[in-house]
Amino acid sequence: MITTRRARPEDAAEIVRLRRLMFADMDGRDSPGAWERDAVEIARRQLAADGPGLGGFVVDGAAEAGGHHLAACAVGRVEERLPAPGHPTGRFGFVFTVCTDARYRGRGLARATTEALLDWFAEQGVTRVDLHATPDAERLYRSLGFAEHSMALSLDVSGRARPA
Repeated sequence: MITTRRARPEDAAEIVRLRRLMFADMDGRDSPGAWERDAVEIARRQLAADGPGLGGFVVDGAAEAGGHHLAACAVGRVEERLPAPGHPTGRFGFVFTVCTDARYRGRGLARATTEALLDWFAEQGVTRVDLHATPDAERLYRSLGFAEHSMALSLDVSGRARPA
């Protein structure tokens, strides 16, 4: 039996470690940097906050595998938009990290943490959850009921001038 639990502020560094592994798996290169320190700080602060916002579910790693560490995590955020037909609360969920440490893969941990996160989203009044799936993870998400919704378009605005 897989035991998931709600992520706590003290899990922030391990969540960021798993997030770094996820990015390395996605693009084939490890990218350490200052972003990790900032991510730990933000995750710690947001996991400590009351109410909907950042939600995460984790599975603890085996103690004999080298001290306290996380085996897997699923992390997402509740976004509050204006209510609309079909979405009377205006709350939408976005899953942005699902990762299992390589030592624990193939045991259903990604499914268990993602299902716990989806249940939490439902408890928060979320009516739709979005995510971006890698080709390797698409089968898992489809088995949970995810399907194409619309064409996602993105724009990097980091280079745009900021008003003074």
